[in-house]
Amino acid sequence: MDAVPESHTGWTFLTNHARVLAAIADNQNARVRDIAVRCRITERAVQKIIADLEQAGYLSHVRQGRGNIYRIDPSKVLRHPTEAGQGLTVASLLSLLLLQDEAHRATPSGASAPASG
Repeated sequence: MDAVPESHTGWTFLTNHARVLAAIADNQNARVRDIAVRCRITERAVQKIIADLEQAGYLSHVRQGRGNIYRIDPSKVLRHPTEAGQGLTVASLLSLLLLQDEAHRATPSGASAPASG
């Protein structure tokens, strides 16, 4: 079983809610344990975040066997008044997060790809 890596101190640009949502977008049938490891938070925190996202209508799930299949509503507008006022959606957030993640995975050891000019 993978342990949750050490916690981070100080502030970050992304909330754990955004990290969990991105992890689910990347794998819609991910287990809570896998999401926790990827996001570097506890399984209990992931369960709470999933409940928050479901209660707010950003996420739903269907039970399949012993696991869940999650569905994200990409048309939901982000909650913060600044983003909501601009009509920014979950789809726009995820496109940025997953694009960065794809670039990270496409290069050896996650190294930055050289810029073309």
